Amino acid sequence: MLVSFSVIEGEIFGLIGPNGAGKTTTMECVEGIRKPDGGAISVLGMDPRRDAYALQNRIGVQHQEAQLQKRIKVWEAVDLWASLYPKTVDRGALLDRLGLAEKRNAWFMTLSGGQKQRLFIALALIHDPDLLFLDEPTTGLDPQARRAIWGLVTDLRDRGKTVFLTTHLMEEAERLCDRVAIIEHGQVVEMGSPAALVKKHCPQRAVVFSCDRAGLAELLRRIPGVEAVSSEGPTHQVSGTGEDFVTRMVHFVSEQALHISDFRTVMPTLEDVFLKLTGHRIRD
Repeated sequence: MLVSFSVIEGEIFGLIGPNGAGKTTTMECVEGIRKPDGGAISVLGMDPRRDAYALQNRIGVQHQEAQLQKRIKVWEAVDLWASLYPKTVDRGALLDRLGLAEKRNAWFMTLSGGQKQRLFIALALIHDPDLLFLDEPTTGLDPQARRAIWGLVTDLRDRGKTVFLTTHLMEEAERLCDRVAIIEHGQVVEMGSPAALVKKHCPQRAVVFSCDRAGLAELLRRIPGVEAVSSEGPTHQVSGTGEDFVTRMVHFVSEQALHISDFRTVMPTLEDVFLKLTGHRIRD
């Protein structure tokens, strides 16, 4: 396993890849929890193992498999974590910001999955760290809880914090990350902003619409930039490249005075990039 990357201050950086690709191992090496076999790691200008005690006051960590005692209350967990640091944030305000104020007296075992994740993030933020590590922060959560966590992470970035997260959820990476590194079999195969990676590796886009005009497929193939036309009954999917491809399709519809329905665009995603670079989907 050999990886190389840098994280810019004030950004959300994502290490993405399938389960078993080496995301958690890499994060644990950066955090100083695991000793790397070789190479050099610098976190906020410090060695994560040699300077562990100095570094722990400046980083916050949320582990993928974190657990607490079943009958510990939310406020007790926060107080316990706060006792580990010389300086902490206002605990009540932190719970309120994370939507946990009404659960401060609840036992850990009664919390929902999303509430537990928010509590673990609260514990990671209790000492107001400069850098926050999140390992698969929304795995197993329902869509509503997942979006609540996304809002929280974005808010942290907007407040000047740096966030380093791992995820195998491509939608999560696209929504949150300023830059991502795609890791596969312990190797970083590509790095950049989600939009830049999609533009570089998957420039093709498609338009899907329904129209029953006879001979339309042949006319569609003549449009500049069109690379493929697929027709099934009155439904046509037209694929092509170029920033103005969709605009050309709209002009074509207007010029031909087509009566259409269900007009929609199909844009490539980060998962399409992953498929192209690795040869298999993220969930394979």
